[in-house]
Amino acid sequence: MPTVTQGRPGESRLLQGNEAIARGALEAGVRVAAAYPGTPSSEIIENLARVAEERDLYVEWSINEKVALEVAAAASFSELRSLCAMKQVGVNVAADFLLHLAQYGTRGGMILVSCEDPGALSSSNEGDSRQYARMMEFPMLEPADFQEAKDITKWAFELSEEIRNVVMVRSVTRMSHASGKVVLGELSESRPEARFNYEGPMTGQMEGPVATMPNTIIYMHGRQQDKLKRTAEIFEDSPFNRYVGSERPELLIVTSSVCHLYCKEAVHMLGIGERVGLLKLATTWPLPPRLLEKHLAANDRVLVVEELLPFLEENIKVLTAELGETVGNIKFYGKKDGSIPSVHELNPDIIAKVLADILGVDVPMPPEAYTREVKEAAAVGAPPRMNTFCPGCPHRASFWSIHNALAMDDRKGFVCGDIGCYSMGIFPAGFETLKTLHAMGSGTGLASGFGQLGPFGLNQPVLSVCGDSTFFHAVIPALANAVHHNSDIILVVMDNSGTAMTGFQPHPGLTQGAMGNDAQAIDIGEVCRGMGADVKVCDPFDLDRTRSTLLDMLENGKGVQVLILKQICALSPEKKSKKMFEMSLDPEICLGDTCGCNRLCTRSFRCPGLVWDKIEKKAMIDEVMCAGCGVCASICPSGAITASVTEGG
Repeated sequence: MPTVTQGRPGESRLLQGNEAIARGALEAGVRVAAAYPGTPSSEIIENLARVAEERDLYVEWSINEKVALEVAAAASFSELRSLCAMKQVGVNVAADFLLHLAQYGTRGGMILVSCEDPGALSSSNEGDSRQYARMMEFPMLEPADFQEAKDITKWAFELSEEIRNVVMVRSVTRMSHASGKVVLGELSESRPEARFNYEGPMTGQMEGPVATMPNTIIYMHGRQQDKLKRTAEIFEDSPFNRYVGSERPELLIVTSSVCHLYCKEAVHMLGIGERVGLLKLATTWPLPPRLLEKHLAANDRVLVVEELLPFLEENIKVLTAELGETVGNIKFYGKKDGSIPSVHELNPDIIAKVLADILGVDVPMPPEAYTREVKEAAAVGAPPRMNTFCPGCPHRASFWSIHNALAMDDRKGFVCGDIGCYSMGIFPAGFETLKTLHAMGSGTGLASGFGQLGPFGLNQPVLSVCGDSTFFHAVIPALANAVHHNSDIILVVMDNSGTAMTGFQPHPGLTQGAMGNDAQAIDIGEVCRGMGADVKVCDPFDLDRTRSTLLDMLENGKGVQVLILKQICALSPEKKSKKMFEMSLDPEICLGDTCGCNRLCTRSFRCPGLVWDKIEKKAMIDEVMCAGCGVCASICPSGAITASVTEGG
């Protein structure tokens, strides 16, 4: 597999956005990188980890985003360049330390890469972390193409060292996961020695102990704001801010990030290049006031194009008010007047329609024959597909047992969940077992609260589920809270031996680190026992034992109980393409609709490896899809499905 270190300076390479960011960090001389995996950010650390030995780096998958930021900050305080990467929801987790970091500042160059997910393509929300830059008073840069993803990352380290503060580089899914041509620069050969200078009085200067203390905080806050003023001056001459258009266009478009590409395409689509001016800003906080004053003064109509919240729009309006008569009266178009939606991703078609409405032009339509052909093809369409677990996923078996145990208990028990592959437990694929679904660790936190409501009449059993990576990331504090306050809950840890949802990155429960190095594994069961919880372990593929164990725990119903359902993910590198069982279905035994099971295997269990043959009116096994977990043999009431142990099973 090609790495981000391959290629000569000046050579053009096709790089994914996250690869370009990693390359930029290497050209800048990054020494330490830390993150918690989260799509669409994960490939940054993965690419750096692949070359860690070659480039003499330290790279880790941290237990959560706050710790990752602290690990990177330690390197910066030791005068090394460091990077921390996360997705938008991770910035919320890191925010506690981020506030302190931004107020004290940094020593070695340090950047925080926030890869965000407009449209929630792989997230539970569309969080917009740009607000943190303004709220916590540190600079933010937004690359608009793949070349800038590399170059801005490199420049961000230099900016960080010039102002002595953390700098955010913000990407989005269409930047991080798309690919484009990038001209490579020189890889840094710098190998500075780490040195943490803690000597000297606590005066609030950048030397001495690193601390935010009441007696220095006023000085530090003032210094922080001076850094922002200095940054705004630097941003005035940034080569990454670009304007294309006449001196006095009919409409000024101000944009940033990948929206710049959408705007360029929309302008070309409408053929209005001579009527509009396009100002692309990479320096979106703080704004460069003189640059904006120049362009705002030359226009009385301005369209601000950005995804999600009107962050850029509102800040430009504040600046316009401050400039007053210098820029005159301006009509703004954007999210506030409803011209541009404040949810989901944008695209060139959306921008083209907005521009056409403002300028009174027609949006070019495709040929009628093409439109008719597309409509005819769409009418046939692909068969509907619901969200589902992969064939052989242990989570399907886990939810099957949980759902059935709760039904047999018959006290309206419910399950609290959170984010991971197991989030699909709220859908039919998980038998609609989950009844709450929020942030990582929130399932157990909510369960801890529900478990205290017995005195108020709540007599329903309370369960929570989490994955093994989530257990370390955010569940431990919630579990400690539940044990300490003696909540009546059952925590089910679905341990599939990796951070499966984002690409099987290691976590503290495994024996390997991000760089392939040996690591000390932490046993989840021992952690829970050490807290005082009663712990049991089952294989979720053993349906009878799992259900029986759950029923015993439901009957006990007192205090905190933990059930660890341990089975490696079917798609993990260790297990992929290896089947435990060869599955077969005897069509003579399968009675289909006349069985009395109501097609339990294909209508209820719904594993993609099981298919309903509409012609024969019987179930069948799709040998290509089947992962050979053997669970369907356990659920077939007629015994039509059998499992034979494979040679390596």
